[in-house]
Amino acid sequence: MANPAQPAQPATAIDPRARRPLRAVVQAVEELTPQMVRIVVGGEELADFAISGAFTDHYVKLQLPAPGAAYDATADYDEVRDRLPREQWPRTRTYTVRAWDPARGLLSIDFVHHGDEGVAGPWAAAARPGDALQLRATAGGAYAPDPDAGWHLMAGDSSVIPAISASLARIAAGVPAHVFLEVDDAREQQPLESPGELHVTWLHRDERRERGDGVEEPLLEAVRALAFPAGAVHGFVHGEAGAVRALRRHLLVDRGVPREALSVSGYWKRSRTEEGWRADKPEWNRQVEQDVS
Repeated sequence: MANPAQPAQPATAIDPRARRPLRAVVQAVEELTPQMVRIVVGGEELADFAISGAFTDHYVKLQLPAPGAAYDATADYDEVRDRLPREQWPRTRTYTVRAWDPARGLLSIDFVHHGDEGVAGPWAAAARPGDALQLRATAGGAYAPDPDAGWHLMAGDSSVIPAISASLARIAAGVPAHVFLEVDDAREQQPLESPGELHVTWLHRDERRERGDGVEEPLLEAVRALAFPAGAVHGFVHGEAGAVRALRRHLLVDRGVPREALSVSGYWKRSRTEEGWRADKPEWNRQVEQDVS
């Protein structure tokens, strides 16, 4: 499950050399929860890495060997594409930058993993210091908390925790921030910190299934029950496409939130691979616009 942020306007300060894959080496692996692992990578080629400090949802595109590939992450991927059929080419997966330490040249990325499901998750779950990784730095990123907002609303699932965590650090002291996160169970909760007045609501899928409460869109129901604080809201709603669409419609239509006050993106879609979701997304974007036309 990837956690990509959608680009709006190009960010700045991306070195042209970053268009080629950068080879990085795993420096540390930290299990954050049973289903989320943090991989910290470094290496000489990350001297060519740069991100715009304007955004808190900056992302990179990882280049990972196809499942069962006869090559590893140290391979020359241009050569791989020249000699192997397309189905064996490296897979691209998009991930939020959790942290970038330019002084030490260390990049931190948090991965959600569900056993053998997917491409990036299994790679991260098995990663060890010394393993190689190739990535492309992008001009991606479109969101940072508006310092003039009266309060902030952030909502999503496990895939959006890295972007929300990075964003919470930018909220000014005392400014309310209401965060709604859907995860499998209590073991997937993570400590969140902010200088702002932080309110976090965790929603557990497993508990709902056991209760059989029939709530199809728990994020929507939770936000619908929120008494909005005074002042203008700045919203960040990312994650599974169906949940994002329902919540976007509620905020725009029922709550009257201006479009420009929302950052909205479907990171992934149930039953679709990332390749399939990339193909679906233009039509999804068209449909969500029709929701409020």
